[in-house]
Amino acid sequence: MEIDLLLRDADVLTLDDARPRGRAVAVHHGHVLAVLDDDELPAGVRARRVVDAGGATVVPGFDDAHQHTAWFGQSLAEIPLGGLRDLDAVYDAVAARAAELAADAFVVGSGYDDVALGGSPDRRALDRAGGGRPVWLKHRSAHVCAVSSEVLRRAGVLDGEAVVPAGGVVVRDEAGDPTGVLLEAAQALAGDLLRPYSVEDLADAIAAATAVFARQGITHVTEAGIGGGWIGRSPRELAAYQLARERGDLAVRVDLMPETSVLHDTAGGPGRGLDLGLRPGLGDRHLRVGPMKIFFDGALSSRTAAMREPYADRDHAGYLGDDPDALRHALVGAVAGGWSVAAHAIGDRAVDAALDAFEETARRPWPGVRPPRHRLEHAGVVDDAALARMAALGVTPVPQARFLFEIGDSMAAAVGDERVDRLYRHASFLRAGLRVPASSDRPCVADGHPLRGMRSMVQRRTAAGCTLGADEAVDAATALRASTVDAAWVAGDEDARGRLAPGFAADLVVLGDDPTRTDPDRIGDIEVVATLRDGRATHGADVLGLPPDGDTQ
Repeated sequence: MEIDLLLRDADVLTLDDARPRGRAVAVHHGHVLAVLDDDELPAGVRARRVVDAGGATVVPGFDDAHQHTAWFGQSLAEIPLGGLRDLDAVYDAVAARAAELAADAFVVGSGYDDVALGGSPDRRALDRAGGGRPVWLKHRSAHVCAVSSEVLRRAGVLDGEAVVPAGGVVVRDEAGDPTGVLLEAAQALAGDLLRPYSVEDLADAIAAATAVFARQGITHVTEAGIGGGWIGRSPRELAAYQLARERGDLAVRVDLMPETSVLHDTAGGPGRGLDLGLRPGLGDRHLRVGPMKIFFDGALSSRTAAMREPYADRDHAGYLGDDPDALRHALVGAVAGGWSVAAHAIGDRAVDAALDAFEETARRPWPGVRPPRHRLEHAGVVDDAALARMAALGVTPVPQARFLFEIGDSMAAAVGDERVDRLYRHASFLRAGLRVPASSDRPCVADGHPLRGMRSMVQRRTAAGCTLGADEAVDAATALRASTVDAAWVAGDEDARGRLAPGFAADLVVLGDDPTRTDPDRIGDIEVVATLRDGRATHGADVLGLPPDGDTQ
């Protein structure tokens, strides 16, 4: 028998309890044929290609259970504002980019932090920096943006013609004039001036993004919101992913979450859905429709997450994404239509509202064959009572540990000492019997590298060196499971990927060190030597001695 590939002289961490470690992986037809205890194939079996890993560590491919692929790809061409520490530096960056553009072109930047800057960019200062061009700057949380007067004029805000979407706020000064800051759904007033993006442009952005993912060891992602709302890029967004795949540019497996506004009442069936009765699971193991995404609130860093009590440093308690009854109706209707739901809920008030809706769906018959795996995206501020409800309902939290480093100091200031131990819990979720899949929310807040996310799960350290919720820390082996086994489980793929075991997809990462045995300070710096999906190299083909296209056949 001739198999496709033997990867030998490796320290293989399988994440498979039946065989936790091995020395070699045999791959055939895109799947793991066997994990071997030594470097030799059984008698009568030979490999078409043999690759020596040189003692490197091999783990299952990493999974990002919540991020924004097309958005991230587009952001690679925007002005990078992260790390800037004063508003003048922002205006200088805008002026430099504007000088390269036509007189009526949009100037787009992303990643500014109003806390670090000492305030949000002012529209009149953006007018000057942009030379009168439309300027659109996106906050690092993605729940706020700052725009110039020209954007407000085109959107109809200055003449009072604009209709502010439900759940959105146009910030005004004491005189009632718009400052240029748009909160939550109101960001669509700016975004809709450029949307819909063309399918071709989105496919290019997806290609650029997934190439980065492959270099970081990622083999599967979930795109958390397409097609509608302020987060969607185009009503034809799914077509862009199809085009990227047809071009050979989709370097990772992708699950796509339609945003709730895309769903509608469907004839001939209960609840809300898409035409032709489309629902989660449509597609294949490379590109597939996933849960419905709904926003119950905003973010802590922008102080727009919906809290029960006011923020410690503000005189308000944030905002729900819509009227509570409207949110409940949308979630319940989607479940009645056969959808699993991913509910964005960060503040404790939003968590309560989402769980109320999930509780209502639990009392109704489920129209699907397999029980749904509902999700609570972020689950940022969760007390013990809410945690117990989540466990009883089987709602899976999808937090972003890297937020603790990137914006942990800001989040701690937002909630105050009495609530800080409820932030982005991990160990408590596990103790309650819940799984905790790893995710980044890229390009929001963090850079999204999975190894840096794992380091934050272990350390829970802020940029200023504080530890938030030390009792919520987990060990490195648990962090690795979150990025592999548990993320595959929440997507319904626990029998197909996330482990290196016979019959599972040959999605694997070759690392320069073992993340479960290295110093936690070094986890985020481990080299990703190569990435294989279906046994084919999406990164590091030259290092492994494989053809540039990764063809092992």
